[in-house]
Amino acid sequence: MVRRVAVIGAGAAGLVSVKCCLEEGLEPICFESSEDIGGVWRYTDCRDSRRVSVYRSVITNTSKEMSCFSDFPFPQDFPNYMHHGLVLEYFRMYARHFDLLRHVRLQTRVLSVRKRPDFTASGQWEVVTEAGGVRESHVFDAVMVCTGHYQEPYLPLASFPGIASRFQGQCLHSREYRDAQDFRGKRVLVVGIGNTGGDLSVELSRVAAKVFLSTRSHTWVISRVSEHGFPRDMVGTTRFNHLLEWLLPSALTRRIKFQKFNSWFNHTNYGLASSKSSKFKMIINDELPFCLLSGTVVLKPNVKEFTESSAVFEDGTTEENIDVVLFATGYNFSFPFLEESVGSAIDDNRSLYKCIFPPQLEKPTLAIIGLIQLTGSIMVGAEMQARWVAGVFAGWNKLPPPSRMMAEVLESKPPVKRNPSERENLKMSFISYMDKIAACAGVKPSVVRLLLTDPQLALAIFFGPCSPYQYRLVGRGSWSGARAAILSQWQRTLKPLRTRVLADSSDSSSSWCWVCLLALPAALTAGFLFSK
Repeated sequence: MVRRVAVIGAGAAGLVSVKCCLEEGLEPICFESSEDIGGVWRYTDCRDSRRVSVYRSVITNTSKEMSCFSDFPFPQDFPNYMHHGLVLEYFRMYARHFDLLRHVRLQTRVLSVRKRPDFTASGQWEVVTEAGGVRESHVFDAVMVCTGHYQEPYLPLASFPGIASRFQGQCLHSREYRDAQDFRGKRVLVVGIGNTGGDLSVELSRVAAKVFLSTRSHTWVISRVSEHGFPRDMVGTTRFNHLLEWLLPSALTRRIKFQKFNSWFNHTNYGLASSKSSKFKMIINDELPFCLLSGTVVLKPNVKEFTESSAVFEDGTTEENIDVVLFATGYNFSFPFLEESVGSAIDDNRSLYKCIFPPQLEKPTLAIIGLIQLTGSIMVGAEMQARWVAGVFAGWNKLPPPSRMMAEVLESKPPVKRNPSERENLKMSFISYMDKIAACAGVKPSVVRLLLTDPQLALAIFFGPCSPYQYRLVGRGSWSGARAAILSQWQRTLKPLRTRVLADSSDSSSSWCWVCLLALPAALTAGFLFSK
């Protein structure tokens, strides 16, 4: 029977894992190697090689209503997209409210996690930690690894001939970036067009002499702001849209998406993406199109090679006098503290059952929390994982036999190991994954049942944002405030914008009620489809 649980890491996933364990009557101890909670969201000027931090200007890509923990909304006066400092403040509020800090041991590094000799019977782990130069050995009934996937910088120097042997300028990874001041007046080449590459290119363009952004991918750029000024994820991430994507042919949904993306600006004209491409990525950036339009950022193809001071690209063009090459090429994850037989088998989150449990273990007492790529908030996904895992450890939720888990993993596991940029293309649907884990945990809401018992709420959760509160309506851990949180989420969205109220202004969120009423017949039909 599981009682004592080791939680490794006190970032978002670690904090919520501690809370979920406490709710199930377990005894968690959280080990955090740094001096404070917050994980990557705790900004620091220090470039400690063992710790990854956000850079100074980071703003969230997901809105507050779609990013909060499911029973603890962000304060209503917080902006919809937040600076990293407010995210960290929210974590502190969460930890204080649920009294989590007394279960966290700061400046305590986990050195090793190994099976006990009687693991096949007990499922127990020996965890060795170090704090203040003193090593200590502990025995735990279960372990939750919450170190995330931003761990080791992925620096593919071998793919760029000349970068290490000939190039005389500065070469660094985005992990070392804090702000733009060190790049003032320089000619900078950014390699990689993920969210980080786009953000850094825009920021550097304000002080650098010139910024070049090199990419080999077809990339669609979307704004955080929807057509009517609401957060895009609140408008787009709905069960109704999710159902449409499932019903319509994939070629048609892809065409609709491309047309929508191009309604902001024509991506082909900017050299970013072609609607004929079958492989593409999406990034969130509100300013990159203007930087390309104004010439402060110049888009380039993949780099073929480097000389002493220039970059030669695959299209034959050359950019001279490059001072800095900044690699925004992502991260690799690793678990150096796990014993070799366990850690070596995890080369992708699809090596794990439901992206959580190593299927080869005789006892399911090890869980990897937060090692996911979603089209929505990873924080919310990590919380759902932690709720299910804590229920498994407490005996409320059951897993299938290891043979069945292994068969499912082998069916979905990729044939080869992918680098971080390729893993980006494997993002899972937020709603699909959340519903899958929620069903395992017994907390997935039923649209059909709600249509019969609470039509107003049913319409809100079907046509409105698939916000985290939906997963607190039923089952273990249900929250009495979930219904009110869902029905008031648009008011909280507008609250921080009402700093200047006009005489003829009205509550724009009320229009959603009319949308829901007009769409009632479709909701009834969709409800039956969901029940199948």
